[in-house]
Amino acid sequence: MSDLIKNIFRLAIFILVQVYVLNKIPHLHRFIIPYLYFVFILWLPFNTPRLSLLFIGFITGLTLDYFKLTPGLHTAACVLIAYIRPFIIGILISKEVTELTFHEPSPRGMGWTQYMIYAFILTLLHHTYLVLLEWLQFGSFLDFLIKVGSTTAVSMLLITTVELMFPRSLKYRTNTA
Repeated sequence: MSDLIKNIFRLAIFILVQVYVLNKIPHLHRFIIPYLYFVFILWLPFNTPRLSLLFIGFITGLTLDYFKLTPGLHTAACVLIAYIRPFIIGILISKEVTELTFHEPSPRGMGWTQYMIYAFILTLLHHTYLVLLEWLQFGSFLDFLIKVGSTTAVSMLLITTVELMFPRSLKYRTNTA
């Protein structure tokens, strides 16, 4: 299956799960909101050009904003993590690994520790920006921190669960075209 078809299918699955499963779960608490749709951006191949990443982040967020009837909140957060993603990958992973060895970020390719740090940083950025945009004010700073922390913790639990339940096969890059 080509990368384009596979990624379109992944986007559709992540958006449908977010809209029709995770958004329908009754809120456990006003601070806990499970988000999983942005993992699509985390799973994109290493060699995705920066402009394409920004466009894909825009489309991903805009699609969820359409379903949730929010005015660009998820779009802004997805574009932010799409922009920051190459910097995080550059810091955490050597260039040889991203260019010569593996096709996309995964726990099996990067190792669980590096992958979880990568996912945690981008998840924390996504949720911090999203909560900040939702509130448009800090209100109580403690409430802000609790909401970001609890939402990030729940999302990291979901990411780990998805990675364990649906392990992606390692696709090695080769020097042939």
